[in-house]
Amino acid sequence: MFYEIKIKDHIRVDPTQFNDNIKESVIKSLNEKFEGYASEELGFVIGISDVNEIGEGKILSGDGGVYYETNFIVYTFKPELQELVVGKISEITNFGAFLEIGPIDGMIHIGQTMDDYVSFSKENVLLGKESNRTIKTGDICRARIIAISYKDLTNPKIGLTMRQPWLGNEMWIKEDLAKNKEKTGEKE
Repeated sequence: MFYEIKIKDHIRVDPTQFNDNIKESVIKSLNEKFEGYASEELGFVIGISDVNEIGEGKILSGDGGVYYETNFIVYTFKPELQELVVGKISEITNFGAFLEIGPIDGMIHIGQTMDDYVSFSKENVLLGKESNRTIKTGDICRARIIAISYKDLTNPKIGLTMRQPWLGNEMWIKEDLAKNKEKTGEKE
């Protein structure tokens, strides 16, 4: 889920930025501090939206920078268990696929890609033995988040499944909807 979160923090502005506008210097320091930042509390910081308030600067002994108490807003992506996500397959491997979901790729284990025996081909395609359904790089897919780990903050992990009704490659979902309409005699 994407969020807009208000944060209050002390932001250090380097002495090399003293000639610049204070707000611009604070925004630059915020972006440096939060670019690529991930935590269980905030999720994945996408960017700084706005700086609402910059307090009076304070200099600490032994440090040439100035610290400003700052209120600002960040945009974050915080994945939640059981959340449905839509993304593009970014990579296929012999153990599964990676789905781009916002600022991170989630991993779909080969056993969670479809309700079928799945094999990995030399062309980097996952193929269902009985269904003949395929997953390849660039496919748009719908998945459910089944695991989230922030154990290693430099490499957080998201586990996904597509083995539930109405999940998987968007082409499969369209095919299944068409079949359901045929069964019920529903017109478009």
